Amino acid sequence: MARAVVIGAGVGGLTAGVALRRKGWDVTVLERAPEIEPVGSGLVIAANALKALDVIGLGDRVRELAVTEGRFGLRRANGSWLTQTTEQDADAKYGDSMVVTLRATLMEVFIDALGRERLRLGTTVSDVDADKGVVRTGAGDLEADLVVAADGIHSATRRTLFPGHPGPAYSGVTAWRGLIPGDGLTVPRSESWGRGTVFGVHPLAGGIVYVYATDVLPAGTVHADERAELLRRFGGWHEPIPDLLRAADPARIIRNDVYYNAEPLPAFHRGRVALVGDAAHAMTPNLGQGACQAIEDGVVLGHMAGDARGGGSPALAAYSAARMERTAKIVQRSWTMCRMTKLRNPLAVRLRDLGVSAAARISPDLMLRSMDEMLRWRPPATAGR
Repeated sequence: MARAVVIGAGVGGLTAGVALRRKGWDVTVLERAPEIEPVGSGLVIAANALKALDVIGLGDRVRELAVTEGRFGLRRANGSWLTQTTEQDADAKYGDSMVVTLRATLMEVFIDALGRERLRLGTTVSDVDADKGVVRTGAGDLEADLVVAADGIHSATRRTLFPGHPGPAYSGVTAWRGLIPGDGLTVPRSESWGRGTVFGVHPLAGGIVYVYATDVLPAGTVHADERAELLRRFGGWHEPIPDLLRAADPARIIRNDVYYNAEPLPAFHRGRVALVGDAAHAMTPNLGQGACQAIEDGVVLGHMAGDARGGGSPALAAYSAARMERTAKIVQRSWTMCRMTKLRNPLAVRLRDLGVSAAARISPDLMLRSMDEMLRWRPPATAGR
């Protein structure tokens, strides 16, 4: 039986692990953290990623655990709508809409499908020999026919494979995320744009609301009280944003700088190693496609590697060919959207908002049409819902 070692138990790594297991591979997933932490954030799983999850038998499970909202769209800071669409319209167009779920919930779905006995927590990878397929850890070396590098935005494996690549660039944007009790509040799913600022609201199961926000700040900016900082920046925006922030637990607000791959990699593989997710194509979160593309990567890699005969160079070259152009386009489109949200000049912001609202009046399905190429994607192997 061919053996695969996956570095990193995030969305991309676990998807790849499950996909390879379904093809008969012996899979071991290494994670340096001592446990899979219940990170306080939500994830948007769009139609393209749901179709990919169907291939590995997890699509319906994710749909059952997640929340679908009837209407969602883009708003101004005062609450007026720039453009909207509905879950029903998206489902009619793509055979699926989007679901929003806790990241921790999605992780549990993946781990249950993989098998907890195949997950090694608290294991740090010190080096990877791409040609021999050897993964070196503090607990000893592991030999593999395929190594899946899913070690995140600042991937050490990527630096080993492509030492001349400049790595991710700072987008100029800092992001906050949090999970907040939403009991008694009317919480429509939306993203609101201000002057260089964004605030997103997504209701989740159990009365919890996932919120995220961005602003233009120097890299590494940290505040003593991040919730107080959010209230200072967004406390005057439309409801329910101020109420949600007042209800937030300051200790559960997560802040991180946003990086992305401004320069694409020359390949997503070398030797016996394949890169997936942020390790291959880190992107800004503006299109909500980071996790979705990691899921696509894992499913496509499983398909290209095939059944447990050992994923050699032709299979990994096919994986690179299948993923590089698509992900490069999405990285660039997401960055373009990020640049639009970074506008601070009042006239530029007004022209941006007028342009979006005018386009939405001319084309009521503007939101869906702008995402068409991403959402119409289908995995290389399909399964019924």
